[in-house]
Amino acid sequence: MKALITSGGRGTRLQPITHTQNKHLIPIANKPILHYAIEAAAEAGIQEIGILINADSREVPNAIGDGERWGIRITYIPQDAPLGLAHVVKISQDFIGDDPFIFYLGDNMVVGGVKRFIERFRADRCNCHLTLARVKDPSRFGVPELRDSKIVGVEEKPQRPKSDFAVAGIYIYDSTIFEAVNAIKPSARGELEISDAHQYLLEKGYEITYSEITGWWKDTGKPFDLLEANRLILENMPEDIRGAVNAGSQLAGKVIVEEGARIIDSNIRGPVIIGKNSEIRNCYIGPYTSIYHDTKIQNSEIEFSIIMDHCKITDVGIRIESSILGSDIEIIRAGDKPKTHRFILGAQSRLEIV
Repeated sequence: MKALITSGGRGTRLQPITHTQNKHLIPIANKPILHYAIEAAAEAGIQEIGILINADSREVPNAIGDGERWGIRITYIPQDAPLGLAHVVKISQDFIGDDPFIFYLGDNMVVGGVKRFIERFRADRCNCHLTLARVKDPSRFGVPELRDSKIVGVEEKPQRPKSDFAVAGIYIYDSTIFEAVNAIKPSARGELEISDAHQYLLEKGYEITYSEITGWWKDTGKPFDLLEANRLILENMPEDIRGAVNAGSQLAGKVIVEEGARIIDSNIRGPVIIGKNSEIRNCYIGPYTSIYHDTKIQNSEIEFSIIMDHCKITDVGIRIESSILGSDIEIIRAGDKPKTHRFILGAQSRLEIV
């Protein structure tokens, strides 16, 4: 069994953060999203992983490396343009060969890992095993049509969904999927749709089975999805204090203070994670907040937010909430007059003021 993980695309729904950073490297609970997919595959016993990357960027290979830290081997597969998930499978055929494989969208997160899905695929002896999740807005996804507990059809982003399930971003295949991706034609939007490949398998009589994800699953394609994923991960992390917390600080709930971090005269209410070498001074940090490494926050309040590395937040007079701050962002209170708001914002930034 091999694994194929996506890390390409442009992350347009997460701009402006993704103007300067691959979305799969955005930290969730102080760990890049892509790490969760790699760890899930490694925990399932998979030793060979192919990672799809944008052909014009070495950002992901430089950040992830060769896989040695996870005890696996990583091969990078460049894609010249985002031409659809079935195209990803198509150009990965040389890497996969005749082996069965799990196809994992690198910006998806699921509780409990993927080993149980692989075991079900093997037990069913099927050609394709899909994971399904019940969602409020199935028209955003590939949607299965179910009849007598069997998948009888799959449609991509339908206007009138035939079920309230989405095909989640974890698929398991044998080599027959290559027959499908090499046979289908581009859709109206010019992409090779993975739903069309699944429909091809059904029409040719190949067997597709499925598992329902009964815990939580997140497609982290939008800003609030990132915040929700961050919340869910933090809820399940154990308390771990490795940094320094002075006597004037109060910690309540699950709090993680990584090595080199300093908490000084602050009130921290977990679940919260404070990254390596960050400093929190005279602050309130509320639940579901992750603060990445080398960030300094002083005389400010933050809750339900993701703060990335090398940020500086000083003397902010109102609580920061439901926010995502990219790397190297500085928010300070101006000390001179006239008292005005001064902004330097990139394209597609979002700012709410009171």
